[in-house]
Amino acid sequence: MGQNGSLWQLIYPAFPGGRAAVGLLLLRVVVGSAFVLHGSGKIQHAFAWMPPEAPVPALFQALAALSEFGGGLAWIVGLLTPLASLGILSTMTVALLFHVSRGDPFVNGAGGGSYELALVYWTVAFLLLMVGPGRLSLDALLVRARRPSWEGVAPAAS
Repeated sequence: MGQNGSLWQLIYPAFPGGRAAVGLLLLRVVVGSAFVLHGSGKIQHAFAWMPPEAPVPALFQALAALSEFGGGLAWIVGLLTPLASLGILSTMTVALLFHVSRGDPFVNGAGGGSYELALVYWTVAFLLLMVGPGRLSLDALLVRARRPSWEGVAPAAS
Protein backbone atom coordinates (compact mmCIF):
# COMPACT_ATOMS: atom_id res chain seq x y z
CA MET A 1 0.00 0.00 0.00
CA GLY A 2 2.17 2.73 -1.31
CA GLN A 3 1.62 6.39 -1.95
CA ASN A 4 -1.17 5.76 -4.40
CA GLY A 5 -3.72 5.76 -1.59
CA SER A 6 -4.82 2.16 -1.92
CA LEU A 7 -5.30 1.88 1.87
CA TRP A 8 -7.53 4.95 1.82
CA GLN A 9 -9.41 3.51 -1.15
CA LEU A 10 -9.97 0.31 0.80
CA ILE A 11 -11.26 2.19 3.84
CA TYR A 12 -13.24 4.76 1.85
CA PRO A 13 -14.53 3.47 -1.47
CA ALA A 14 -15.99 5.99 -3.90
CA PHE A 15 -18.65 8.05 -2.15
CA PRO A 16 -22.07 7.46 -3.74
CA GLY A 17 -23.76 10.65 -4.87
CA GLY A 18 -27.22 11.64 -6.06
CA ARG A 19 -30.20 9.72 -4.69
CA ALA A 20 -27.93 7.15 -3.06
CA ALA A 21 -26.25 9.92 -1.03
CA VAL A 22 -29.64 11.20 0.14
CA GLY A 23 -30.74 7.68 1.09
CA LEU A 24 -27.51 7.01 2.98
CA LEU A 25 -27.82 10.36 4.77
CA LEU A 26 -31.38 9.56 5.86
CA LEU A 27 -30.35 6.06 6.99
CA ARG A 28 -27.36 7.43 8.95
CA VAL A 29 -29.38 10.16 10.67
CA VAL A 30 -32.32 7.94 11.66
CA VAL A 31 -30.35 4.89 12.79
CA GLY A 32 -27.56 7.04 14.26
CA SER A 33 -30.15 8.91 16.34
CA ALA A 34 -31.53 5.60 17.60
CA PHE A 35 -28.04 4.54 18.66
CA VAL A 36 -27.40 7.85 20.43
CA LEU A 37 -30.62 7.30 22.39
CA HIS A 38 -29.79 3.63 23.11
CA GLY A 39 -26.28 4.56 24.21
CA SER A 40 -27.00 7.76 26.16
CA GLY A 41 -27.93 5.96 29.39
CA LYS A 42 -25.10 3.48 28.97
CA ILE A 43 -22.41 6.11 28.39
CA GLN A 44 -23.33 7.81 31.67
CA HIS A 45 -22.31 4.63 33.54
CA ALA A 46 -20.04 3.20 30.87
CA PHE A 47 -18.22 0.66 33.04
CA ALA A 48 -21.28 -0.56 34.95
CA TRP A 49 -24.47 -0.22 32.92
CA MET A 50 -25.19 -3.95 33.09
CA PRO A 51 -26.36 -5.67 36.28
CA PRO A 52 -23.54 -6.73 38.64
CA GLU A 53 -24.17 -10.43 37.91
CA ALA A 54 -23.63 -9.90 34.15
CA PRO A 55 -20.62 -11.88 32.90
CA VAL A 56 -19.38 -8.96 30.79
CA PRO A 57 -16.19 -7.21 31.96
CA ALA A 58 -16.40 -3.46 32.61
CA LEU A 59 -14.08 -2.69 29.69
CA PHE A 60 -16.39 -4.43 27.21
CA GLN A 61 -19.41 -2.65 28.69
CA ALA A 62 -17.61 0.66 28.11
CA LEU A 63 -16.70 -0.29 24.54
CA ALA A 64 -20.33 -1.20 23.82
CA ALA A 65 -21.54 2.09 25.34
CA LEU A 66 -18.97 4.02 23.31
CA SER A 67 -19.82 2.20 20.08
CA GLU A 68 -23.53 2.91 20.51
CA PHE A 69 -23.35 6.53 21.65
CA GLY A 70 -20.20 7.63 19.82
CA GLY A 71 -20.95 5.48 16.79
CA GLY A 72 -24.43 6.97 16.57
CA LEU A 73 -23.02 10.51 16.64
CA ALA A 74 -20.42 9.55 14.03
CA TRP A 75 -23.10 8.10 11.74
CA ILE A 76 -25.28 11.20 12.04
CA VAL A 77 -22.54 13.49 10.72
CA GLY A 78 -20.79 10.85 8.61
CA LEU A 79 -17.42 11.13 10.33
CA LEU A 80 -15.12 8.11 10.79
CA THR A 81 -17.97 6.02 9.43
CA PRO A 82 -15.93 2.83 8.88
CA LEU A 83 -14.66 2.87 12.48
CA ALA A 84 -18.13 3.63 13.87
CA SER A 85 -19.63 0.88 11.71
CA LEU A 86 -17.05 -1.63 12.88
CA GLY A 87 -17.79 -0.81 16.54
CA ILE A 88 -21.55 -1.06 16.06
CA LEU A 89 -21.16 -4.23 14.00
CA SER A 90 -19.18 -5.81 16.84
CA THR A 91 -21.71 -4.75 19.48
CA MET A 92 -24.64 -6.01 17.42
CA THR A 93 -22.85 -9.33 16.80
CA VAL A 94 -22.69 -9.82 20.58
CA ALA A 95 -26.36 -8.82 20.89
CA LEU A 96 -27.33 -11.29 18.15
CA LEU A 97 -25.38 -14.11 19.79
CA PHE A 98 -26.98 -13.30 23.14
CA HIS A 99 -30.53 -13.52 21.75
CA VAL A 100 -29.90 -16.57 19.59
CA SER A 101 -28.19 -18.44 22.46
CA ARG A 102 -31.28 -17.82 24.62
CA GLY A 103 -33.47 -19.27 21.91
CA ASP A 104 -35.25 -15.99 21.21
CA PRO A 105 -37.21 -15.95 17.94
CA PHE A 106 -36.59 -13.52 15.09
CA VAL A 107 -39.83 -11.69 15.99
CA ASN A 108 -41.70 -12.35 19.22
CA GLY A 109 -45.41 -11.70 18.80
CA ALA A 110 -45.89 -12.03 22.56
CA GLY A 111 -43.60 -9.07 23.19
CA GLY A 112 -40.64 -10.92 24.69
CA GLY A 113 -37.03 -11.02 23.56
CA SER A 114 -36.20 -11.32 19.87
CA TYR A 115 -33.19 -10.74 17.65
CA GLU A 116 -35.00 -8.77 14.95
CA LEU A 117 -33.73 -5.29 15.94
CA ALA A 118 -30.16 -6.47 16.57
CA LEU A 119 -30.11 -8.05 13.09
CA VAL A 120 -31.51 -4.91 11.46
CA TYR A 121 -28.86 -2.77 13.17
CA TRP A 122 -26.15 -5.32 12.27
CA THR A 123 -27.25 -5.12 8.63
CA VAL A 124 -27.15 -1.31 8.59
CA ALA A 125 -23.66 -1.34 10.13
CA PHE A 126 -22.51 -3.87 7.52
CA LEU A 127 -24.00 -1.78 4.71
CA LEU A 128 -22.28 1.41 5.89
CA LEU A 129 -19.00 -0.46 6.34
CA MET A 130 -19.16 -1.83 2.78
CA VAL A 131 -20.67 1.14 0.92
CA GLY A 132 -19.53 4.08 3.03
CA PRO A 133 -21.47 7.11 4.21
CA GLY A 134 -22.14 8.72 0.81
CA ARG A 135 -21.18 12.15 -0.50
CA LEU A 136 -23.33 13.98 2.05
CA SER A 137 -20.93 13.27 4.91
CA LEU A 138 -17.95 14.79 6.65
CA ASP A 139 -15.92 11.76 5.58
CA ALA A 140 -16.52 12.64 1.92
CA LEU A 141 -15.64 16.27 2.53
CA LEU A 142 -12.39 15.44 4.32
CA VAL A 143 -11.28 12.53 2.14
CA ARG A 144 -12.11 14.30 -1.13
CA ALA A 145 -9.20 16.67 -0.52
CA ARG A 146 -6.81 13.68 -0.54
CA ARG A 147 -8.28 11.94 -3.59
CA PRO A 148 -6.69 14.01 -6.39
CA SER A 149 -3.23 12.77 -5.38
CA TRP A 150 -4.26 9.13 -5.63
CA GLU A 151 -3.19 7.37 -8.81
CA GLY A 152 -5.84 5.80 -10.96
CA VAL A 153 -8.83 7.13 -9.05
CA ALA A 154 -11.69 8.19 -11.24
CA PRO A 155 -14.25 10.58 -9.76
CA ALA A 156 -17.41 8.85 -8.60
CA ALA A 157 -20.49 9.34 -10.77
CA SER A 158 -23.40 11.26 -9.30
